[in-house]
Amino acid sequence: MLQQVMTAPKQIAFQEIPTPVPKPGEVLIRMMKIGVCGSDIHVYHGKHPFTTYPVTQGHEVSGQIAAMGEGVTGLHIGQKVTVEPQVVCGQCYPCRHGRYNLCEKLKVMGFQTTGMASEYFAVSAEKVTPLPDELSFDEGAMIEPLAVAVHAVRRAGDVTGMKIAVLGAGPIGNLVAQTAKGMGADQVMITDVSDLRLSLAKSCGVDHCVNTRNQDFGEALVSAFGSDKADVIFDCAGNNITINQAIACARKGSTLILVAVFADLGQVDLAVLNDHELDLNTSMMYRHPDYVEAIELVGAGKVKLAPLMSKTFPFRDYQKAYEYIDANRETTMKVLIDVQG
Repeated sequence: MLQQVMTAPKQIAFQEIPTPVPKPGEVLIRMMKIGVCGSDIHVYHGKHPFTTYPVTQGHEVSGQIAAMGEGVTGLHIGQKVTVEPQVVCGQCYPCRHGRYNLCEKLKVMGFQTTGMASEYFAVSAEKVTPLPDELSFDEGAMIEPLAVAVHAVRRAGDVTGMKIAVLGAGPIGNLVAQTAKGMGADQVMITDVSDLRLSLAKSCGVDHCVNTRNQDFGEALVSAFGSDKADVIFDCAGNNITINQAIACARKGSTLILVAVFADLGQVDLAVLNDHELDLNTSMMYRHPDYVEAIELVGAGKVKLAPLMSKTFPFRDYQKAYEYIDANRETTMKVLIDVQG
């Protein structure tokens, strides 16, 4: 079978390797679609701090079960599935207490261990999540980033009836906004400096879409929600400007949740954070219930994934996909790889 390998920053090759045979407890998946995310781009540019080369990428995926190892139950050949890409120890404190997304020895497929960018991939059946037949393979490959959004919104607790603000209208910010709305938020506001991304968010049902080049964030909060502002602010942009906007403008005693990953050391106004008794929370990846909720949200029509799909490239054009993203940063949301194309 064919397998993608990033041999060095900006250098992608392909190699022929034997198609794996599933071991007991494993399934063999015929990979169909792979999503490219921001972290993949960091690897492409040699800026991911926890990835070395060579590395096979691919962690946002969909596929079909092609074979099953001994002892696998509850799944069947031909079934449409996605894969949770975390590799955990199962022994550390977080793992023992159900928070395996925080495993002390966490590895993620495509970064610290072999990813799924190959024509077939053998994986433990425990990491496989079935997809409904009516879900497309494109949508299936986007369940992973949607699970990130679901986990982030769940960090705020029950958001029913809340007023939510989201900073950053990229793929994750868009999905956080849609998820909050889908999980019962009364109103959701999203901000960005890209009119295109804001227009896309509006088409996905987000109530208030604000370009902060043109309107002050604090004024936008009051305009959208009144003097009580937002109950929760999610930072999905991850830079000093957005996190300090959130701190400066949040209602006293409210909650901020950092979803984005800071590329550099942050400079944060902790004095105001403390003085306003703000709860600064964070969100890291997801767990299985987040995948289940993500699939249910799409199935119920509460989250739209198709509008976020910018372009699809054949498997052999993996490098062209990265080059396209680099050349179209402002207009690109989600690029997909067609493994069988």
